[in-house]
Amino acid sequence: MGTRLISVFVIASVAFSLARCGNEPTSPRSTPGTDAVEKTHINAPRFNADSAYAYIAQQVEFGPRVPNTPEHVACGDWLSSELTRHGAEVIEQPGLVRAYDGTILRIRNVIGQYRPENRERILLFAHWDTRPFADKDTLRMREPIDGANDGGSGVGVLLEIARLLGGDSTIDVGVDIVFFDAEDYGTPEWGEKNQNSALTWCLGSQYWANQPHRVGYQAKYGILLDMVGAKGAVFNKEGTSMAYAPMVVKRLWASAERLGYGDYFKRDVTPETIDDNLFVSEFAGIPSANIVHYQVQVLPMGYGPFHHTHADNLSIISTTTLEAVGSTVLDVVWND
Repeated sequence: MGTRLISVFVIASVAFSLARCGNEPTSPRSTPGTDAVEKTHINAPRFNADSAYAYIAQQVEFGPRVPNTPEHVACGDWLSSELTRHGAEVIEQPGLVRAYDGTILRIRNVIGQYRPENRERILLFAHWDTRPFADKDTLRMREPIDGANDGGSGVGVLLEIARLLGGDSTIDVGVDIVFFDAEDYGTPEWGEKNQNSALTWCLGSQYWANQPHRVGYQAKYGILLDMVGAKGAVFNKEGTSMAYAPMVVKRLWASAERLGYGDYFKRDVTPETIDDNLFVSEFAGIPSANIVHYQVQVLPMGYGPFHHTHADNLSIISTTTLEAVGSTVLDVVWND
């Protein structure tokens, strides 16, 4: 465990996130001779937001995707079959992990590989499980949530990207799409917090980072999509991403601005947060940026009023937001 991760965990046990200070790092100096070369921009395939929405709706149709439930198994089977249908070489990574309360969870990370023979790779990931309780709600707090945005939206966008990857033969870089399990089974609001509380989150990505689907697996960088579908969403520069992958953040935000999505991708830096990109960056050594709805411009600051409540359902999903995120990620990947 790195010193940065230790410091994050210790502070996270008190506040669950760090306030990040300072300015963005400056860009590194150009390699000699490269300034004279003008790169040709490649137009990525058109992102179909209606298709992404349909993928989200299908997940919600299964019901809450909580580990150790039949709904979870059914959705996992569907994810694997969809990636296969879209031309990916699929690897499933089953495992057993221990939840905050000692419950043993049967988890399954689902990995779709495109151009697996290519050593140069990009990692795109999201979590597919849903919160087993609505601990930020005032009603039915002990019941699981639909997770249309928190869980469903990132997966929906990546399934649409998978469809496009399967139908394209021009992109040269290898792409791995990973759906991590058990991200959202962390200590609830009513649970006892301590310095290890941060480790109760992101169990699937921790499992994968310590034993990847391929021995010695590496990628140039990673992009996490978490809560990317809500109406009026804002994506600020997430603090952990700025700590581990500032250049990936820079590329994503530059693409969003150029494509006309600057109203979604804001310039403020959020606190450092505990999410799958932290463990992929720290444990697996793959610098990863997180596109996540986290508002700092309005109060209350945070993930939005529907976060970990029963209001996180299909009614809050916007195809306009999905299009902004999906198109931005495609632009970065196609112009890697």
